[in-house]
Amino acid sequence: MLLIELQICGTCHHAGMRRITAGADFDHMPGPGRHRMKIVMQANDFCHKAPQAQNLFLHVYKIPIFVMNITTKPIMEGKAGVDALFQHATEGILVADASGSITRVNPSAERLFGYEPGELVGKRIEVLVPTRLAAKHLSHREKYEDNPHPRSMGAGMELNGLRKDGTEFPVEISLSPYQTEQGKFVIAFIVDITVRRQIEEKLRNYSADLERQVKNRTLILEEAIEELEKTKKELHIALDKEKELNELKSRFVSMASHEFRTPLTTIMSSLSLISRYGERNDLENQSKHVTKIKYSIKNLTDILNDFLSVSKLEEGKIGNNPEKINLREFIAEIMEEMQSMSENGQVLRSDYKGDTDVMVDRKLLKNVLFNLISNAIKFSKEGGVVEIQAEAGESSVRISVKDHGLGIPKEDQKHLFERFFRGHNVTHIQGTGLGLNIVIKYAELMGAQLHFESEENKGTTFTITIPQ
Repeated sequence: MLLIELQICGTCHHAGMRRITAGADFDHMPGPGRHRMKIVMQANDFCHKAPQAQNLFLHVYKIPIFVMNITTKPIMEGKAGVDALFQHATEGILVADASGSITRVNPSAERLFGYEPGELVGKRIEVLVPTRLAAKHLSHREKYEDNPHPRSMGAGMELNGLRKDGTEFPVEISLSPYQTEQGKFVIAFIVDITVRRQIEEKLRNYSADLERQVKNRTLILEEAIEELEKTKKELHIALDKEKELNELKSRFVSMASHEFRTPLTTIMSSLSLISRYGERNDLENQSKHVTKIKYSIKNLTDILNDFLSVSKLEEGKIGNNPEKINLREFIAEIMEEMQSMSENGQVLRSDYKGDTDVMVDRKLLKNVLFNLISNAIKFSKEGGVVEIQAEAGESSVRISVKDHGLGIPKEDQKHLFERFFRGHNVTHIQGTGLGLNIVIKYAELMGAQLHFESEENKGTTFTITIPQ
């Protein structure tokens, strides 16, 4: 837009002049047919080719015009333009003085807060702040007055406005301080961000919902993986048990074929010889073979008892039932019974210390000591000594069985309590390889600790410690 000062030359028709000068400043100049006026026109209405010219002739509505001066001037410049911006801005704008009183407010701000035109002027700015935040806002405003500075929209603050009807809504506010002769002022630009917050809330909800779905799917996947791992583990355990069972079956067949055959062969041979000696009336040799038969039958009984014990342990049919017993007498009875089983003149010796009465499971302890003493006799040299030491205290009972026999090779010691395991230096001695496996199981049932010390060709000591 241009502000043009025109001098109209020649005779002018008043009707045409009215058409030109409508809304323009118009002055008659001295002389016939000469007039001067100022008019706002589009530049392309009169010239495209000489934008820099200061004096030129124009024809407007067929009237010759001499242009004296062309001045370029923005149409929004000046107070009128500023007022137009203030009145017609879509953002809410208000001005407050240093005391916090509203001095001016635009229509958008009035509509935003639900007030009639001019109703907010003179009111404190706190009327637009939620009641619960008014005191805090006053404190912030006073600090701002001490150090006024421009603050852009948002600035990381969560702000709410208060409408006349008492409803709240989220806003963004930018502040710009300025000063005039009348004092200090702050102009505030206010934007209602309700829609944006709703969108953000929807996005948050969507994100949270998506996260929950992902979490649920992840949980389902984790549970499925856990179930697969559990199934895999169970399969491995089942396979391991199957392998162990097959191995046990193989060992059992191998052991049984040997351990059962030997005493049965002895029994058959002795019975045949007893018959012959009977014909000769040789009572001494008959008695000798009767003893062999008894011993073979005992071995078979021991084997069957071991199998029966293993079976009961596997089925959980054996439990720990402590009772009060005289331990000194109990050990003496066991030694007397075991001494009669000594085959090669082994000697049993005992040493007892401490209390007499203790709380133990009689059957479990008897089976443990029978196995340990039987092994000590079996693996001792002819005429060897087996020592049984017992000590009963307030908190525990400690019993040890020591022999001076073959001992256990170092490389075999880690397998000692495995089912059907036998040391490589005792394969020539009859046995099932189940005894110590049963002993450790019985010890566990009693809550006892079992440990041993052994050196090959020097002997072995087993010690069981039973809590009281």
